Amino acid sequence: MKAKKILAAALMLSMSAGTLAASEATALRQITVNGESMLQVAPELATITLGVTEEAEEAAMAMAAVSEAMGAVIARLKDGGIAAADMQTRQISMHPVWSQDRSYDSGGRREITGFQASNTLMVRVRDLDRLGPVLDTVLTAGANQFQGPSFGVEDPSAVTDQIRGEAVKDAIRKAQQLAEAAGMELGPVRSINERGGGGRPMMAMEMARSDAMPIEAGELTFSHNVSVVFDMTVPGSE
Repeated sequence: MKAKKILAAALMLSMSAGTLAASEATALRQITVNGESMLQVAPELATITLGVTEEAEEAAMAMAAVSEAMGAVIARLKDGGIAAADMQTRQISMHPVWSQDRSYDSGGRREITGFQASNTLMVRVRDLDRLGPVLDTVLTAGANQFQGPSFGVEDPSAVTDQIRGEAVKDAIRKAQQLAEAAGMELGPVRSINERGGGGRPMMAMEMARSDAMPIEAGELTFSHNVSVVFDMTVPGSE
């Protein structure tokens, strides 16, 4: 009797394992699809980096000249309507200026002949129509270095929220097409992985309306990507 109970238990365990294996095999019928969504929007602001660099025989003189010039630049920006919150000092530096004596008997020795000081300022311009005049103004005030502009929007997350759902819908559409082509039925979603996206300048949209430096704002194209895993079932198998 005891041997029969052991045999029955082993048989039940074997059947249970077989059922589990069959269930796992069914779960392996999956498909992974990438979905993408894109949206083109007009830029709402621009970021530029301005710099002032001066040289002088003494370090204090070089820094004083830079401070005076950058003070004039900041004053012009404020007069032009740029808020204090939209200006940020990025770097202040001081470097010696070296010269090399190339005469025959000098031995190639070097010596400090002066100092170079610099100050860089990041500026956000929220009125793109004023971007050209702003650049002209600060260059006139004494800025002698410039990087940018980099265009953006006030709230990038709001744009991402708008296109995230469209990326998932795109993945579902593609998965349905692939399942039908394979003679299968699309099952539930198993997982969704976001791979992000970003904004980048595209075609020229319009030129900043001013008689100053011409600036083309262009368009920003935001994209979002998702990877979605779906189950697939054989038609009529359920």
